[in-house]
Amino acid sequence: MVVVIWTACHAGSGSVPRDQTAAGGVRPGLEVLLTDSLHLVGQRRAGLVTNQAGVDRAGVSGVDRLLAAGVSLVALFSPEHGFRGAADPGAAVASTRDSATGLPIYSLYGVTSAPTDSMLAGIEVMLIDLQDAGARYYSYLWTVVGVMQSAARRGIPVIVLDRPNPIGGQVQGNVLDTGYRSPVGLLAVSMRHGMTLGELALLARHDLGLATRLTIIPAAGWRRSMYFDATRLPFIPPSPNLRTLDALIDYPGLCLFEGTSLSVGRGTDHPFEQVGAPWLDTVSVLARLRRQSLPGVAFEGVSFVPRRPGDGKFADTLVYGIRLRVTDRSVYDPALTAIAMLAAFQGGRVPIGLGPPLFPVDRRHFARLYGQSTETLASAMNSFEHDPRAAILELGSRWKKEQARFLARRHPYLLYPDN
Repeated sequence: MVVVIWTACHAGSGSVPRDQTAAGGVRPGLEVLLTDSLHLVGQRRAGLVTNQAGVDRAGVSGVDRLLAAGVSLVALFSPEHGFRGAADPGAAVASTRDSATGLPIYSLYGVTSAPTDSMLAGIEVMLIDLQDAGARYYSYLWTVVGVMQSAARRGIPVIVLDRPNPIGGQVQGNVLDTGYRSPVGLLAVSMRHGMTLGELALLARHDLGLATRLTIIPAAGWRRSMYFDATRLPFIPPSPNLRTLDALIDYPGLCLFEGTSLSVGRGTDHPFEQVGAPWLDTVSVLARLRRQSLPGVAFEGVSFVPRRPGDGKFADTLVYGIRLRVTDRSVYDPALTAIAMLAAFQGGRVPIGLGPPLFPVDRRHFARLYGQSTETLASAMNSFEHDPRAAILELGSRWKKEQARFLARRHPYLLYPDN
């Protein structure tokens, strides 16, 4: 099978101004398809995998845009959180019907994670338009791969309408050991991988040996140095608990706390920007964190009450926590920061022995998120107690070696300039 990549949209994107804002705004793959590449769909009956974030620059739904352009949409498919993006994380989503168009919406996060033969009956091309979060844990790649596998089985071509990586192109954190492959870590990529969903689909096609006829429609005008607030695209939260760009930037690190007894702020106004527990001694933790002099981030003590948190942690309970504030994106490393916080919290639980165990509550889930054996991590965390700066440098050096191999391996599948 030949992988077709449409790259004409790179031409004429121009240089990025000093403020790194796209001069004319970034055009998502949806718009590039409609203006430059609609012949790839033609008159074929199409299925579309999308959700609330699949919109054009004006915020108009991709479903409406495609139908208005004469695309013969016959079925919709939704990932985790559902077609409207409102379902709780991890909650099974039922298939339903779109009240606006009458089209069936088949859930790929419930009874099945991949389209069945009956769902694909009559479909001649599959379109995918999803906004990824930029972190390895996000489940949308798992959905995309499931679609690619099912489509390959029936000889249906797949077209990914690409969108920017909202947190840019930095690569940070460890690289997944494929022995820990799961829906929250499918490919051997870093926690913060610096790739778009289209690029990840190309890498997955290679790494998993898929026979999918795959076409990527890149987002025009995007450069890997650009964060989402430089694209001029409307920000629509990709999921209920990633409400802000700040949360997305913290997510490659703070998601690790999902495997601990601490709350990540679900059910509050700042999910994935703060962590805490009712028994946390924030004064002690803040002192430990500030001694570590972590670059690009500041910490402050907060309190919050999770309402219907979804993860079941401390519902309607006063929680004492730490909120992060990114001061310099260029040097902030959310993955290393999260490990430093884990170490600080482990030693900052007072009184010792009264609170629930921190690291981890669910060893299997934490290992899936971390993507490697946690033995070396436990050793590194112990080092933080004696020499935090040396521990950070040692762990960062170890990860840099993994990242170097990953950077070389991913290079053939990159579609955008680094700049």
